[in-house]
Amino acid sequence: MSCSCTSSSSQESIQEEVMAKINNHPCYSEGAHQHYARIHVAVAPACNIQCNYCNRKYDCSNESRPGVTSSKLSPEEAVKKILYVGGEIQQLSVVGIAGPGDALANPEKTFKTFKMLYEKAPDLKMCLSTNGLMLPDFIDQIVKYNVDHVTVTINSVDETGEVGSRIYPWILWNHKKVFGKEAAKILLQRQLEGIKMLTDRGILVKANSVLIPGVNEHELPNVAKKLKELGVFLHNIMPLLSKPEFGTYYGLNGQESATDQEVMAAQEACGMDMKLMSHCRQCRADAVGLIGEDRGDEFTKDTFVKMDWDDLTKKYDINARAQKHQVIENWRAALEVANEKVKIAQASKEQLSSTGETKLVAVTTAGEGTINLHFGNAKEFLIYEAGDKAIKFVMHRKVENPYCKGPEDCDGSYPIEDIKNTLKDVDLLLTEKIGG
Repeated sequence: MSCSCTSSSSQESIQEEVMAKINNHPCYSEGAHQHYARIHVAVAPACNIQCNYCNRKYDCSNESRPGVTSSKLSPEEAVKKILYVGGEIQQLSVVGIAGPGDALANPEKTFKTFKMLYEKAPDLKMCLSTNGLMLPDFIDQIVKYNVDHVTVTINSVDETGEVGSRIYPWILWNHKKVFGKEAAKILLQRQLEGIKMLTDRGILVKANSVLIPGVNEHELPNVAKKLKELGVFLHNIMPLLSKPEFGTYYGLNGQESATDQEVMAAQEACGMDMKLMSHCRQCRADAVGLIGEDRGDEFTKDTFVKMDWDDLTKKYDINARAQKHQVIENWRAALEVANEKVKIAQASKEQLSSTGETKLVAVTTAGEGTINLHFGNAKEFLIYEAGDKAIKFVMHRKVENPYCKGPEDCDGSYPIEDIKNTLKDVDLLLTEKIGG
């Protein structure tokens, strides 16, 4: 006799399998991102679509956003860098190919990198990010090299192509450019097809959606519903970053960036249908370190490119890395007991508070799940929503410039107004120290 339902033991097995995949993945697990590091390697310079919010830069050190890198790498250089960084930062757990173009618009370089990593660093999780246009064509290669986390950027599910045409001027399809609504419709069809193929193969999918005020905010709840239907694991709503100096179409034409409050409203509208990622930092294509901490300047080509493979393999030292990860897990277990009221998943105000009233709390941290950062050094604040019953993480908020530790440490600039504006709706600030 057959049964269409899933047994409780099967559900538990699936849950355990998913937890094993995300436990030390700083992007897929909010609980992991203060403990484990990631590295993005810039082996994919080409792209097959044009987004109005994107302008790729290959020699850029002063912008913190997707699509920029200080230098491009060959697959061999990328793997050398990963082995070197993995020895220096033993909590490194994830490698991602996220540009500066599209991973699947550069399939030879992308999969050569993954093949070498599969052989030389089998303890690392491998990820790629894509716009999804070529995704259905590369499912087998993704599975072959154990790439079990894939991020797809999907900003609209409008089948008419009207919304998409305001975001994507053109796509490169079958060796020619396709424009406007037709381009948007082709892209959407390929995205949905590819996502379904991934989830059918047991690959965890994170969907990124850029919140573009006046363009797609009304579409994002529809996106969330469709993602749930397709079995997507996580939905990441990112604010549009739009400045003239970025050189994007939106930036040059006066399109406003999304505000923190607009992002929170979109998260609330979408959170009923999807598990949301709320700790994204919109990382560079060459990001290194903990999320919220970029150590890329420490690992320029000259630090690793001339090292031979034997020396790099010794430096990577899988056994020492495993011991470091166990220390991290022991610390996380202790924190979990201490933070039993913290809800990492989405929770309603009623679940947080017996009265339905909550407070927003800003926290400064250097990682490890503790309040261990001086206010003057904070480049961002973690925002929590707290009630008398529980607490949940909401988002992070960056500031243009940190403050300073005291008069002797200030350079004459006082960015307190920017910080005050960033925290204007916050009720409480928790920090290690303020002042000298």
